[in-house]
Amino acid sequence: MENSALHNSKVDDMDRSIAVWDLPTRIFHWSLVLLVAGSFISGKIGGNAMLWHGTFGVAILGLLSFRLIWGLVGSTYARFTTFVRGPAAVLAYLRGDWQGLGHNPLGALSVLAMLGLLLFQACSGLIANDDIAFNGPLYPLVSKDDSDRATGLHRQSEILIITLVALHLAAIGFYARVKKQNLVRPMVTGLTESPESNARPASGGGPVAFVIAVVVALVVVWAASGGLLPPPPPPPPAPAW
Repeated sequence: MENSALHNSKVDDMDRSIAVWDLPTRIFHWSLVLLVAGSFISGKIGGNAMLWHGTFGVAILGLLSFRLIWGLVGSTYARFTTFVRGPAAVLAYLRGDWQGLGHNPLGALSVLAMLGLLLFQACSGLIANDDIAFNGPLYPLVSKDDSDRATGLHRQSEILIITLVALHLAAIGFYARVKKQNLVRPMVTGLTESPESNARPASGGGPVAFVIAVVVALVVVWAASGGLLPPPPPPPPAPAW
């Protein structure tokens, strides 16, 4: 009986679901996936689709602004202080000695790299141009030479983003096939299975923190859309006949 009870206890621990990803983090994640895909496709189409490309870029910048604030005031496993760790933790993970919930130490580096690259991509796009009909919303703030340089960097960093996305998908496939861990389901349901009986579910990141992050994101979107630019000069008066 004791052995049976012990076995059942172990099974219960293995099957225990822990809340790890809060709803705002999950909405951010999947919204970012859709917007990055839309931005990539519209940029390749060009022409009139560049208007959508610019809109997607500003929306991405708003999302990233939200995530940066949420990384400070959000729930446990969304906070940078929880998942951003030093070299020792990365080495421990590579040796197989690390245990925990949320992003692992190596995955955390990938998250930071992706956030940084997308932030650069969105900001450089604000002042970029295509020499035909599209100028970024903040193009008037810089010279044509500066805009051209930003445009070149904007195009070159695309390959880095594609590489990071490919590595991210490869990691998901590796965990699914080799480690038998589904990394997609927790980002959909917010729940993950934890063998640790003392694992704590995510906490914090309440309504006030959410409102603060949303307000910051909206202000960034407004400014990035040209909200701080002076209004264009009025059209010349019609000639008097």
